[in-house]
Order: sequence, then structure tokens, then C-alpha cells
Amino acid sequence: MLNIRRILLAVLVLLVWSGVPGGEATAASPGSQAPTVGLVMKTLTNPFFVEMEKGARRAEKEFGVRLRVKTGAKETSIDQQIAIVEEMIREKVAAIVIAPGSSTELVPVLKKAQDAGIPIVNIDNRLDPGLSKRMGLRDVPFVSGDNVQGAYLSAAHIARMAVGPAKAALLEGIRGAANAEQRKQGALKAFAGQKQVTVVAMETANWKIDEANAVAANLFKEQPDISLLFCANDMMALGAIEYLRTAGKSHVLVAGYDALDEALRAVREGKLQATIDQQAAQQGFIGVRYAVDLLKGRRPPLETFVEVKLITRATLP
Repeated sequence: MLNIRRILLAVLVLLVWSGVPGGEATAASPGSQAPTVGLVMKTLTNPFFVEMEKGARRAEKEFGVRLRVKTGAKETSIDQQIAIVEEMIREKVAAIVIAPGSSTELVPVLKKAQDAGIPIVNIDNRLDPGLSKRMGLRDVPFVSGDNVQGAYLSAAHIARMAVGPAKAALLEGIRGAANAEQRKQGALKAFAGQKQVTVVAMETANWKIDEANAVAANLFKEQPDISLLFCANDMMALGAIEYLRTAGKSHVLVAGYDALDEALRAVREGKLQATIDQQAAQQGFIGVRYAVDLLKGRRPPLETFVEVKLITRATLP
């Protein structure tokens, strides 16, 4: 009888606690009806998005949701991202947080999701504002680093290191993607600010390490005197650095973007002169937090920019 009374008392305490404001669990417990938040990223072959998922997982635990993570095979797998969003609409997820591979091609399917009552949060690469407005995709919070400022800091660092006249080249991301265009804009601004620097080539390597290696080989075949190379992400920078190593071009100064672990090692070893930490994990965390806010009827800011930090050999511990 005593054991039964203890059990009943424990149940009563649990029921009372569950009704107390602020007494809700901070993480989804097994079997609970926690809302499912879909996180759609470009790929997990780029460590940047691995870090982004880590931040989203931290938010999952803190805010008591279930996270469903889906990615394309590659950063150029736009049709796959569209299919993932279609799948999440059918599954009736509570909200979608997306780092779109394209600023334009994802807009129609995200409008479809919004029409189905699914709140959208846009992280990393901004959806095209004009197209979104024309299609009726509205009030979508956006979370990212300041790509123009970050690219400016990275490119300006190597531009200032140039001695005498210098030829510069850019390896761009996916053309038409907002973050790629913004990073190109920032790098061009930085190079234009140094009178001794002339930009002689701009080519896309679509964010990819292998493609960057091949594109760099062609660039230096056509312009062997290039001495400054800005790469719009670290994956492309690493591919270019490998080409430069095999070609024996140790005089070329290279700047990247993303602060991947391998890139930080390259900075420490003097193979890469600069990269940018745009806090991928923080972007993932804030994205999920804003999704929870929307589900609770709160309105998060429509724009949030996390701090971008220039990383050089001098700033590393």
C-alpha cells in the first residue's frame, strides 16, 4: 500500500509540474509530440554545413523540437533540395529552416510550403527578395554572415601584402547565388582599393575542391603571373592550394572563406593567408530558434547577421 501511495504522489507531482508556466522540458523526450523542424542544407560533404548542423542540434535540445536534417548530394544539387522540401510538405513538418543552393529556384516550392502553413526560415544564402515578393513568399527571417564584408576583409588582407604591381584572380561560388555574388562584390571592392592590384580573371568553381583545382590550373596556364587569389570558400581555396603546391607556385597569396579546420591548418602552415569565420554553428542555432519563435506566434527579426571574423596566422592562438 505504501509503494502505491508513493507512486500516486509522484504522478501527482509530475502533473502539477507540467502545468506550471516555465516548467516545460527543454528537450524532446522519447514518445513526446514535439514539433518536427526540417533543416535543409546544401550538402554534408562541406565541413561548413557539418558545423551548421551541430548548432541546429544544440537548438533542438534547448528548445524541445525534433530536427529532421536533409541535404543534397552536392552544393549544386538544386533539384534534390526542391524534392526534399516537397517531401517535407507531404510529411507536414512544423517548420522548415533552409540554406538554399539557389537564391531563385527554391522560391516556388518554399511558397508552396508557406501556403501549406509551414513557417520558413532562410539561413546562409539569401532567397531572392524580388522574386520572393512577386511570388508572395513573405516575412521569411534571414540569418547569415555579412558576405560582402567578410570577402572584403579576406581579399584586402592579401591585397595589402602585395609588393609592387600585382595581378589578382577570383574563384567564385555558384553564379547567381546571393552569397556567391556578394563575396565576389566584396573581393572586387577590396582589390579596387589597392592601386597596385589589377584583377585579370574571374571563374567559378561552384564551391567544389576538385573543380577549383582544375579551374586554377587553367587560370594559371592563361595568366601565369597571377600572384593574388581570392577563393569564395575554403573548399575552393584548398583545391587551388593543392594545384599551386604541385605546380611549384609558392609566391601566390591565397585568401579563403569559412574557417574550416583544414583551412585553419593551412593558415597556420602559411599555405593560406586568410579565411573568414562566419560562425556556421551559430547560424544553424539561430535558424532553429527562429523557427520555434514562429511556431509560438512570435515574430523574429527579418534580418540577422552574425559577426564575421578575419582569421590570419597572426590571429591564431
